[in-house]
Amino acid sequence: MSGSLDTWVAIIGVSLTTALTRGSFVAFAARLKLHPLVEEALRFAPAAVLGALVVPALVLRHGHVDVSLANQRLLAALFAAVIMWRTRSMIGAIIAGMGAATLLRLYT
Repeated sequence: MSGSLDTWVAIIGVSLTTALTRGSFVAFAARLKLHPLVEEALRFAPAAVLGALVVPALVLRHGHVDVSLANQRLLAALFAAVIMWRTRSMIGAIIAGMGAATLLRLYT
């Protein structure tokens, strides 16, 4: 096969595989009965994924874990978390966190 044909075969194959695997959950969801403990655990999947994406961005600096006061991103995130905890305002926490990150970056 030529390089271009290989590429198209790979794209179509990956697309079909993705559509079939994801579509199967939609097509068979009504027939699928999960154990109540599994259903309860799946409720926490979005928070776990978000944590898995955000935490490394906050604590890794130059490839190493940094939980010191020199880590500006972590300090800004902690400030935003306190604002969220106290006010229960998502937009307020975002604004506070971005503001803190900007000020820390400008003045340290």
